[in-house]
Amino acid sequence: MIKKFLKHCSDKKYQKNNEQINTLKLLVKFFNQNNKSLINQFFFRNKNKLGFYLYGEVGVGKTMLLDFFFNCLNVPKLRMHFNEFMIAFHDFRHENTDSDKNNSIENFVKNLKKKADLIYLDEFQVTNIVDAMILGKLFEIIFKENIKIIITTNIKIDDLYRDGLQRDQFLPFINTIKKFSIQHELLIDQDYRKLEDSKLERFFYPSNERTSFHVSQIFRKITKEKKKKTKSIIIKGRTFKIINYYEGIARFSFDELCSVNIGAEDYIGISETCNFITIDNVPNFNDENEDKQQRFIILIDILYEKKIPIMINADFNYKNFSSSERLSKTFKRTISRLYELTSPKFI
Repeated sequence: MIKKFLKHCSDKKYQKNNEQINTLKLLVKFFNQNNKSLINQFFFRNKNKLGFYLYGEVGVGKTMLLDFFFNCLNVPKLRMHFNEFMIAFHDFRHENTDSDKNNSIENFVKNLKKKADLIYLDEFQVTNIVDAMILGKLFEIIFKENIKIIITTNIKIDDLYRDGLQRDQFLPFINTIKKFSIQHELLIDQDYRKLEDSKLERFFYPSNERTSFHVSQIFRKITKEKKKKTKSIIIKGRTFKIINYYEGIARFSFDELCSVNIGAEDYIGISETCNFITIDNVPNFNDENEDKQQRFIILIDILYEKKIPIMINADFNYKNFSSSERLSKTFKRTISRLYELTSPKFI
């Protein structure tokens, strides 16, 4: 697999990096020790680790590396963004209201087991008390069913959901993931998304009449031959309307997307309807608008996952964005992704 990875890097014109190669070797070792004979699994199960928890700063190649590893494996497998994984769980619970709620986690995992022996969760993060309380039991049963998990995240295990509401109820998950997982940091002192410093042709600042006019000019140009209509998206009985919609190209204000009570399910619905998005008047962030910043982080994660290029009109240069204290580390990933999503190469 290492030779194949080196060829992959060469074909994609990625720089060869020894830390990535060493991490891939650990992943191969992790997978192989979990695919011994049934007899060996029976006698050595307690020694085996069923999770590989890969963390590191933004832009070091975590997702690229795990995508490559995942695609090389010939086993029943699932790849999901963490937000999509939790939505799938809550949907399963909602759709199986007739069954015993106490068994909903067990039933969900049994359903997973029918589909996959390996689950890859990208961009793992815990932001709300509901998920925090569920994850401990959920992962305990996943590992009990001998399902392997590989994870990418920016945050080491002990720092997950730090300062979150009722964090003591999240500690069982931390204990479970540490017990059953290999934790490894991919440590590279650069952001690979920014190695080729191209002009950001779709990121405009500050938000004023001049930049708004410029963005409008571009938007009119790319929608010139397209018909405008209001697009309605139905999400669990709720209707979200896209007013400025031109056959897959949409324009929103920041407030339309992040100042209202919507979330990951809505953003996934938008990403499945749009192939290019403009967002106007993105503000700077602080502790007072942390809830809006959290929605913006989730939105950009999903647009990045779905490969939707964007155009931004913001109050600040992407390099000068501030953050709420609690989300400052996670927001570094958002800034890096903004850089890439607005790059001329990302279209």
